[in-house]
Amino acid sequence: MSTVVMEQRKRIHPHKFTLWVGVASIVMMFAGLTSAYIVKRNQANWVTFDLPVMFWYSTVVIVISSFTLYLSNKAFRQREMAKYRGLVVATLLLGIIFVIMQVVGFNLLWLKGITLTKNVSFSFLYVILGLHALHVIGGVVALVVLFAKAFSSKVRNYNIVPLEVISTYWHFVDALWIYLLIFLLLIR
Repeated sequence: MSTVVMEQRKRIHPHKFTLWVGVASIVMMFAGLTSAYIVKRNQANWVTFDLPVMFWYSTVVIVISSFTLYLSNKAFRQREMAKYRGLVVATLLLGIIFVIMQVVGFNLLWLKGITLTKNVSFSFLYVILGLHALHVIGGVVALVVLFAKAFSSKVRNYNIVPLEVISTYWHFVDALWIYLLIFLLLIR
C-alpha cells in the first residue's frame, strides 16, 4: 500500500503539468518572435529607439511583486493566514501597478511617434511587449482569483497547488519581462 502512495506522490499534479506545457509554448512563441526581431533588424528601414524609463521602474515593481508572492507562499505553508492574505493583497496591488506603469510606458512611446504601424521595428516592439502584457493581465486575473480565495469564508482547506501554480506563472512572466527588456536594450 505504501508503494502506491509513494508512486502517487511522485506524479506531477495535472494543473502543474498543464502550466508547464503552457509555459513551454509561451517560451517557444517569444523565442520565435525575438528571433524574427533579430533577423528583421538587418533591414534597411529598421529604426532604433530608446525605451522609456518607465519600463525600468515597472521592472522594479514586478520583481518586488515576485518577492511578495514568494513570501506569501512561505506564509501559507506555515499557516500564517493573516500574513499570507496581506502578502497576496500586496502582490495583487503591485501587479496592477505594473500594468498601469506599462500603459504609461506605451503612451510615452506613442507620444514620441513610435506607433504600431509607422515602422516594422515599432510593430515588433508592440507585438512582443503587447503579448507579454496580455500574459501579465492573465496573471493579474489569477491573482484576483487567489485574492478571492484567500478572503473567502467558504473555503477552509489548505491546498497549496493553486498558489504554487499561480506563483510559478507569475515568476515566469516576471523572468520573461526581464529577458525582453534586456533583449530590447542589447539588440536594437
